[in-house]
Amino acid sequence: MHDSEPRRSPSAIELLLDPETESAVRAEWDALAALGVSSLAAHTSPSNRPHVTLVARAGLAPVATEVFAAMTGFPITLGAPLLFGSGERRVLARSVVPTAELLALREAILSAAGPGDDAPHTRPGEWMPHAALARRIRVADLPAALACVGEDVHGRAGVVRHWDADAGVTSVLATLPR
Repeated sequence: MHDSEPRRSPSAIELLLDPETESAVRAEWDALAALGVSSLAAHTSPSNRPHVTLVARAGLAPVATEVFAAMTGFPITLGAPLLFGSGERRVLARSVVPTAELLALREAILSAAGPGDDAPHTRPGEWMPHAALARRIRVADLPAALACVGEDVHGRAGVVRHWDADAGVTSVLATLPR
């Protein structure tokens, strides 16, 4: 890329959560916002939904629907809070238990997408499945923020979507049957 070319935002393939699990995450977003700390509740775009990013890279194209033909939806558990980053501001997220089904889905998508310049948090060997709660939360706000994170959330995952950051568009790639 030349210095004069605009930097492209990473596109992503994401796993969406069932409505009850999504509501539980949104309740935590709202609790953080009520405290006046950083929260994804402040991001009101229709594309902003609780999700697990499976892969992210600039120019990532949607994968073929055939990738999902033999897959079914599966249980998912949102666990303990995680922090990403360093310095005064961090990302606060919920860990996601890496089940065999989740790992198989990710591997199928990586195989179909082929190699690329993945975002650091989705590179093979570096991926930590998570559902984000807040970006750029101040370290000083963490004790109060952590009090907003409840017990483990048990739900289901079954919708895979593609987020095209450059176009600002999401599209469903697959709805995995139960």
